[in-house]
Amino acid sequence: MRIARHPLKRFYGRRDLHFITFSCYWRRPYLGTVRSRNCFVKILVEVRLRHNFHMIGYVVMPEHVHLLVGEPPKGNPSKVLQVLKQKVSRTLRARRISSAKQLRLPFASEENESPAFWQRRFYEFNVWSTKKVMEKLEYMHDNPVKQKLVARPQDWPWSSWSHYAKGERGLIAIDPLEESTKPRENPHP
Repeated sequence: MRIARHPLKRFYGRRDLHFITFSCYWRRPYLGTVRSRNCFVKILVEVRLRHNFHMIGYVVMPEHVHLLVGEPPKGNPSKVLQVLKQKVSRTLRARRISSAKQLRLPFASEENESPAFWQRRFYEFNVWSTKKVMEKLEYMHDNPVKQKLVARPQDWPWSSWSHYAKGERGLIAIDPLEESTKPRENPHP
């Protein structure tokens, strides 16, 4: 017997910020190398420029990613995420095939290869208050420490921590929380 999925409700078009979490297939550490995380960051920058959305915060972990972003002028965060995930998986899989010695990603064995790089669905939370923005940023920046990847948040370059703690650019430029991206203090005007 097949159980029907519950349809996800996503709320777009209100200029909210969106806290998004998405994972590698079966939470495998496909972003577990410096090279794969750097590749992800490069593609995220490209997709951001193409779709023109605000980047408020991020962290790239070995098996999942958190983003705090604004809505693009055209489309929605779901479409942007679809483009991002497709470009990353194609690029990293192509690199694995073309230069296996240079980039070893822990994909399934050749005879048991899974076509999936990412989990199909993703978690999304509309961020309506400045308090929630700060809560989500703190959660993201503490993630590498909680997973014991580093002792301090500043030791993990694949996050927006350096922007908020030191005012430095980091790997990705972070947009200021200005009027166009600022969360509404009262979500029900």
